[in-house]
Amino acid sequence: MTKTDSQKKKNVARLSICSNAFLTVSKIVTGIFTGSVSIISEGIHSGMDLLASFIAYFSVKKSAIPPDEDHAFGHGKYEDASGLIEALLIVLAAGIIIWEAISKLIRGGEEVSVDLLYIGMIVMGFSALMNFIVSQNLMRVAKETDSIALESDAWHLRTDVLTSAGVFAGLLIIQITHLTWIDSVIAVVVAFFILKEAYSLIRRSFGNLMDESLSTDDISKIDEIISRHEAEYTNYHGLKTRKSGPDKFIEFHLMMPHKTSLTDAHDLVAHIRDEIESEIPRIVINVHLDPCDGRCGKDECTFVCKLRE
Repeated sequence: MTKTDSQKKKNVARLSICSNAFLTVSKIVTGIFTGSVSIISEGIHSGMDLLASFIAYFSVKKSAIPPDEDHAFGHGKYEDASGLIEALLIVLAAGIIIWEAISKLIRGGEEVSVDLLYIGMIVMGFSALMNFIVSQNLMRVAKETDSIALESDAWHLRTDVLTSAGVFAGLLIIQITHLTWIDSVIAVVVAFFILKEAYSLIRRSFGNLMDESLSTDDISKIDEIISRHEAEYTNYHGLKTRKSGPDKFIEFHLMMPHKTSLTDAHDLVAHIRDEIESEIPRIVINVHLDPCDGRCGKDECTFVCKLRE
C-alpha cells in the first residue's frame, strides 16, 4: 500500500468519526427533548456508527503496516476483524432499539411532544444529508483502496441515510395525524434495516477471516490471463485464492513442457504475474512449476516421458 492510499484512508476515517460524534449527540439530545423513541433509536444507531468509525480508523492504521517477522502475510486481517466487530455492534444496537420500541408500545411511556417534532425533522433531514456526503467519500476511498473496513463504515452511514429519511417521514405523519404509536413502529422498522446490513457485513467479514475464495469476477480474470499463455505451458491446475483485508493471495501449479529451460519458465511466470497484478491490485502470486506428466499430447513431452520410464 502506498503512503498516499494509507493517508487517504486515515483522513476519511477521521471525517467519519467527527460527523458521527456530532450526529450522535444531536439525535440523542433531540430525542430526549421531544420524547421520540425513533429519534433516540437513530441516536443509538449513530453511536454505534461512531464506535465503528473508531474501530475502522484503528484497523486501517494497522493494516497499512508492512509484513514483518510475526506477520509474514501482512496485517490485512485487522480490517476483516474490524468489519466483523462493526457488524456485531450493529446487531447490539438493533436489539436495544427493538426492546425500547416494543416496551413503549406494550407499557406505554412518555408521549411524543407533537409540537416539538419539527425540531426532530430538522435534525433527521440534516443527518441524512451529512451522512450521504460522508458515506460517498468513504465509499470512494474504500473502492480505491479495496478496504472492507471503510466500505463497512460507508454502508453503516448509507443505512443511516435511509433510516433517517424514514424517521423524518414518520415524524411528518405523526405531526399530521397525531398518532404517536407510529413512532415506535418506525423505530422497529429502522432496527430491521440495521439487522439486514449487519447480516451482510458478518457474512463478508467472516468469509475473509475463514479464507473464503476471491470473487467470481476476480477468479475469471485470473483464469483468462493464465489462459492467454496456454501455448507456452501444457496445463495449469490447483488454483487457490483468498483475501486478507485489502490484500489478495493466489497460488496455482503450472505444468511446463520438458524442453522448457528454467529461464524460459521463469520469464513466463513473470509475464503472467505482471499481467495479473495490472488487472488486480494488491495481489500476491505464488506459482509452483511442475514438469509435464506426458498426458498433454505434445510429441516432445511424450517422447521424453517414454525415455524416463
